[in-house]
Amino acid sequence: MSVLNKKSVEDLNVSGKKVLVRCDFNVKMEGSKITSDKRIVASLPTIKYLIDNKAKVILCSHLGRPKGGVDPEFSMVPVAKRLSELLGQEVYMAKDVVGESANSLAASLKDGEVLLVENVRFEIGETKNDAELSKKFAALAELFVNDAFGSAHRAHSSTAGVADYLPSAMGYLIKKEIEFMGAALENPKRPLVAILGGAKVSDKIGVIENLLDKCDTLIIGGGMAYTFFAAKGYGYGTSICETDKIETAEAMMEKAKEKGVNFLIPADTKLGKEYAPNTESMTVNSNEIPDGWMGLDIGPKAQQMFSDAIKGAGTIIWNGPMGVSEWENFAAGTIAVAKAVAESGAISIVGGGDSAAAIKKLGFEDKMSHISTGGGASLEFLEGKELPGIAAINDKE
Repeated sequence: MSVLNKKSVEDLNVSGKKVLVRCDFNVKMEGSKITSDKRIVASLPTIKYLIDNKAKVILCSHLGRPKGGVDPEFSMVPVAKRLSELLGQEVYMAKDVVGESANSLAASLKDGEVLLVENVRFEIGETKNDAELSKKFAALAELFVNDAFGSAHRAHSSTAGVADYLPSAMGYLIKKEIEFMGAALENPKRPLVAILGGAKVSDKIGVIENLLDKCDTLIIGGGMAYTFFAAKGYGYGTSICETDKIETAEAMMEKAKEKGVNFLIPADTKLGKEYAPNTESMTVNSNEIPDGWMGLDIGPKAQQMFSDAIKGAGTIIWNGPMGVSEWENFAAGTIAVAKAVAESGAISIVGGGDSAAAIKKLGFEDKMSHISTGGGASLEFLEGKELPGIAAINDKE
């Protein structure tokens, strides 16, 4: 999937036109208060471009997971308020998604004005990619721009279905995501070093398979490392281990050897007596984990080994922490890797989710070339899967 053949918002003639924009306003909330407006800020370049080019802008997004129908707890009203402040102009708020309020407000918009409709998941058909709902979204506007990378792996009415009925393009956020990740996978500056952490091998099988065909070094940390230890015949104590994936782990290490990929698993590991932030702990070599102990972080030898491998990288893809990084006693591995990536001078791409949260917490955000806004979407992209919300966008002529 190349970004080069998909239309971008600049390829559309938006002046005087009603443009429906699918954004990712799925912000963190406490009650009716937004605790992080990062996703709203990320959508501003596309919205401002449309305002500046005299479009009539109609925004839509989901927020949280309302259970089947309208739920005031998940209303977009706080988002409209924050967006108004950020844009310095009023964002009109519809009382529904594709009903009377949304339609009449959309019809009365003037050039450069902005409307936000209610939470798209208030419509039951949204997550089913219902064709009738997609047509109702299309009836609001004349053009469609998808800028919600975090939802691009979902074939929903507001992400993919609506593109069947309107000329479509991607916004700046999706364009940036695909340009960074697409280039890293299709034409990386070498060596390409991939770092994968997180709890389960099963979540990352597709990613590992795809990256083994593309990278020079593959680093494995986090809970998934213990399945690879088991594949090497090491004991793993009470560590997380997917015993049904041991053969898969063996096959992956074999494939790496055949392809000449430097496949690194931790040389040592920091153990806890139980799964708790202040549990008794000790560090041992990876092949010496005693019964009754669980691995919760990589050890200092592994930190050094991984940092050395990261030093010479041209491109780095990182998805998943090295340990239970939200606990101070087991964050050292993730901190060491984040520091090495930040200081590498490489093109560095951090997948969304836990690794992005760790980077933010450690204050390394500015040192990374790109931090993805989509956890699930970035994983599926790294697997080489086609993302429905991007596949639906019109190709350039």
